[in-house]
Amino acid sequence: MIVLALNRPISGPLEDSPVQKITPFLWFDTQAEEAANFYVSLFPNSKVTSIARYPSDAQPPAGPPGTVMTVGFELDGQAYTALNGGPIFPFTEAVSFVVHCADQAEVDRYWNALTADGGRESQCGWLKDKYGLSWQIVPQELLDLYSSPDKAAVGRMFAAMMQMVKLDMPKLKAAFEGA
Repeated sequence: MIVLALNRPISGPLEDSPVQKITPFLWFDTQAEEAANFYVSLFPNSKVTSIARYPSDAQPPAGPPGTVMTVGFELDGQAYTALNGGPIFPFTEAVSFVVHCADQAEVDRYWNALTADGGRESQCGWLKDKYGLSWQIVPQELLDLYSSPDKAAVGRMFAAMMQMVKLDMPKLKAAFEGA
């Protein structure tokens, strides 16, 4: 038997499905469904998997009866749960999601999508999306170069990165190479 956030048992297909051991649980004011739909539109192999509504006897601080309580969704196969919990706990930069990008085009695509419609750029590849959730949009090549034994090259690349908002891999690689 599986028990969800409301500590109520459920039955059906989920009962027989493998369950991810750790699932990020995201607290939104009232935008859980909107945010989940937005995120699944951005990442491949993504989908909304479930929607649970507040029961008819829900009491504050729960949402109004019948409104969306939680949304289960997957981003590229990774399970998440979004909760409409009210304005009690806003997102902070203390937690962020890292998107590993294959190339600069992918960096640009995710960066532009996540900063659109009220998202905010930060520094060194960090941003906040329109819901206030923090993301790091990182080219995988940058992470690979950080493990180089050439400490001077890594230092030059790091100094260049510290001057950037969105990461620019061609410029980072040029700094690494001393160009």
